[in-house]
Parts: sequence; structure tokens; C-alpha cells
Amino acid sequence: MRLEKVLYRAEATATGGRDGRAVSSDGVLDVALSVPKELGGAGGAATNPEQLFAAGYAACFLGAVKLVARQRKLTLPEDVAVTAAVGIGAVAVGYGLEVELSVRLPGLDRAIAEEILAGAHERCPYSNATRGNIAVRLSLQ
Repeated sequence: MRLEKVLYRAEATATGGRDGRAVSSDGVLDVALSVPKELGGAGGAATNPEQLFAAGYAACFLGAVKLVARQRKLTLPEDVAVTAAVGIGAVAVGYGLEVELSVRLPGLDRAIAEEILAGAHERCPYSNATRGNIAVRLSLQ
């Protein structure tokens, strides 16, 4: 997939790998990184790439949900939410990821909510980037 036009470019630099630090070019994001205990690290009060990916995917997918609802002239409840669970595990060579997106759309008919999820999955940049590369499951809460 090639972009027609870049509208925004984010930049961040990581140092020290999984036991280091990640900082955005504008300094707004500045986080310590640590290896989770489940992966043999110390864990602790630092984040990791999987948590950062989960946060980004959840926020982006929620934006796509809101876009689809707006296009359909639907008003979403204030407490609409997306939770992204990112798993990491071994593959034939190295490691791979999987994602489950759990979407809360209270008060909407289930069929309409499922249509919104499908439309959001077609439009979300993270979904487009991961499609065909990692397993992504969608579920309604």
C-alpha cells in the first residue's frame, strides 16, 4: 500500500532496546522500557513495545469506529471504548504478534454494531498495516 499523500509523520527514537527508553521527536512521549517478566525480564514500572502498540491500535481503531458511525449519521454513546490485547509469541523464525480488539458499543443494535466494526476494520490505518501479517480478532463486548 502506498500513501497518496503523507498528512502527518510521527517520529520516535528508542535507545537501549527493550530495556531502554523511547522518546518522540517533540518530547511529548518519553517512556522507560522494560522486558515483561513473562518474557524473562524484570518487569517493573516501565512500559514495553506491546503495550505501546496496544494503546496506539486501540486509539486508532476507536477513531475509525467514530468515523464510520458519523458517516452513517449515528450518535455513539460517550462510553464507547476499544481495548486492544496484543500477544507476542514465537514463530518459525523469531517472534510474532496477535491482536484482539474488544469494542464496547452500548445501546446499539448488535447487527449495526457489527457493521460499524467491519467498516472501522476496513478504514483503520493499524488494521490496514496488519492485514495479512498478523491475526486480528474483533469482538463486541
